[in-house]
Amino acid sequence: MNRNELNPDASPQAAYGAHLRSLRESRGWTQEHLAELMEYSSVHISAVENGRKLPTFRFSRSADCVFDLGGTAASFESECRKIKHGSLSLLEGFPEYVKHEGHAAEIRLFEVGVIPGPLQTREYAAAIEASNVKRRSITAEQADERVELLIRRQASLVRPNTPLVLAVLDESCIRRLVGGPQVMDAQLERLIAFAEEPNTSLQVAPFAMGERRPFNRLVHLLTLADRSMVAYVESQTQGYLDREITSVLPLVKAYHQLQTEAPSQAESVVMINQVRKGIL
Repeated sequence: MNRNELNPDASPQAAYGAHLRSLRESRGWTQEHLAELMEYSSVHISAVENGRKLPTFRFSRSADCVFDLGGTAASFESECRKIKHGSLSLLEGFPEYVKHEGHAAEIRLFEVGVIPGPLQTREYAAAIEASNVKRRSITAEQADERVELLIRRQASLVRPNTPLVLAVLDESCIRRLVGGPQVMDAQLERLIAFAEEPNTSLQVAPFAMGERRPFNRLVHLLTLADRSMVAYVESQTQGYLDREITSVLPLVKAYHQLQTEAPSQAESVVMINQVRKGIL
């Protein structure tokens, strides 16, 4: 029988299937034997392992019982919950980007209209997700999980080998009122604190830059420990992760041009403080 190669980074569903196969093979079991233990068919086991079929909570609890994982952080029930209520609400490519972000040596961020995730306060992030719930694009549970994912992302950047984080924000990011005056004031204060950290750089690209601003939507660029690069861009409905150097390098070049054109960090902090004065 042909053995398909699995890519656990492709999606939470793929990671679930790869985890199931890995545990099965580590015990020397066939799909038929695991199917007998779990009281499912071998066809069902194969479909879950290869990401063709979504796992259910019943299936996951059965797997946890067989592999003695019930109640642990590595349980299949926990993975199933993430698939059904968490990660599936994120844009394609974003979960894999987050995984790379947590190990990156350098992080370059550009945003339009919203503060980048690593720089957001919990209250600012919660306000954005509450709006998504109100529009019924996600559930309240998914909103909570998105905020918790953001907090974990931010925590992963606080490590012995602290990454260099460079952020250029379109002026719309600091002028768009999110969560009300109190939340927005605290968010702008967070930006100023970010600018004071030794491993960061913050610039605001003013509206006056006009056509000289090279990006019209989110662009995130990562330099990994081995000096390879990853780019992540997204539209309203789709995220795209790119590791091809021929397409990533032009984005890096454009980002450097953006930094050259944008006001300095000191000038940007002055602009942020001016906006703060007009909020409260």
